[in-house]
Amino acid sequence: MNLPTTLMRTFALATVLAGGLLALPAQAVEIQRFQTPGGIQVWLVEENTVPLITVNFAWRGGAAQDPSGKPGVSNFLTVMMDEGAGTLDAREFQEREELLAMRMSFNAGRDAYYGEFRTLVETRDEAFEMLRLAINEPRFDDDAFQRMREQLLSGLRDEETDPGTILSRTWGNAVFGNHPYGQPVDGTLASVGAISVEDLRAFRDRNFARDNLVVGVVGAIDKDTLAEKIDSVFGGLPHNAQLKPIPDAVLPDNAFLQLAELDVPQTSIQFGRPGLLRDDPDFIPAYVLNHILGGGSFSSRLYEEVREKRGLVYSVYSYLYPLDHAGLFVGGLGTGAERAQEAVDLVRSEVARMVEDGPTEDELAQAKAFLKGSYALRFDTGDKIAGQLVQLQLEELGADYFDKRNDMIEAVTMEDVQRAATRLLGNGDLFFVAVGRPTIKSGG
Repeated sequence: MNLPTTLMRTFALATVLAGGLLALPAQAVEIQRFQTPGGIQVWLVEENTVPLITVNFAWRGGAAQDPSGKPGVSNFLTVMMDEGAGTLDAREFQEREELLAMRMSFNAGRDAYYGEFRTLVETRDEAFEMLRLAINEPRFDDDAFQRMREQLLSGLRDEETDPGTILSRTWGNAVFGNHPYGQPVDGTLASVGAISVEDLRAFRDRNFARDNLVVGVVGAIDKDTLAEKIDSVFGGLPHNAQLKPIPDAVLPDNAFLQLAELDVPQTSIQFGRPGLLRDDPDFIPAYVLNHILGGGSFSSRLYEEVREKRGLVYSVYSYLYPLDHAGLFVGGLGTGAERAQEAVDLVRSEVARMVEDGPTEDELAQAKAFLKGSYALRFDTGDKIAGQLVQLQLEELGADYFDKRNDMIEAVTMEDVQRAATRLLGNGDLFFVAVGRPTIKSGG
């Protein structure tokens, strides 16, 4: 393969990735579900508009499977996956990736370990072989291992004074305590410094299997050809993963306030309380309710009351955060230290008002219209669709969820959101964690 051809392919891939697929309505996404001869379940959306194949996949487990007291192993593994495999060392492997104009990346979530892979149709055979090597024959050479460890440690050192990182870690400790969800996904200076190659191999051996694997594919490839490629990549893995059991998290019963001192002008605040799991019957009503309260960006109550009317914050938002073993309602805001108390008090009052009065009929109608209308934005690129295919499988929502989702939103009634408000927001008590130099009273 000569250099001009490589550059042309790289340019073509960049162009395709920037433009993605033509926007497809959710109802137009036809999912082919099948099992490969090797027994791997695959969801495929065949789309021949562009000569590109996008493969998203995930193994259930994620950072919750990190060894106790040694967080960061799964995250460390993500940066080692293209640092050499088979007969290719790190430099040779990455040069080959560039030559093929392919991309692969990995990410450790709380409950799953994710992979993304993209290739042009023209180079798919060689690209799939590179993915096979990365997953089945990683080298973990010492020079690459030490280089990537130092890169991770450098990032962790920089984060020691980062308000967002301090906020996230303080929140995790306060809300989850010793539960695996309380461990930082990217680890600590001490834990990453103690991780060995054996830790990475052990995590991979326990977690990379076929029974905890989900695969979603979008692109110019037919079912039979894809089945052969998927088996070539994943068919050599053990059938059963060796996951340790993760208990349900026991969240705090009462409101609390925890402060972390940091000499910065802005105060970063996270708030929340126990929420709902994804399979809870009230999750969709709670999702609509949250859009009205703080998830609707410029149209939400928190944005209108806290930022627009009073200018108390730089940003304010809320969202639902369903994990496999815990559900949370979470929000955040950023403000000056001198205005932190006023902003916190107003968040408390708006949450309490939502619990007591619920939304108006107009707010409910507007929220449903927006949530239904914006759903198509999740299907405007192959990457997004492939990600949705994987997430549907992880959450066990069913392949017909694309067709049902907007009807479920439309069916939400005022009674539903009022019930969801009671369950999601309780009596209005919230957890608060603040980083900066604020003076905030604990309050209710």
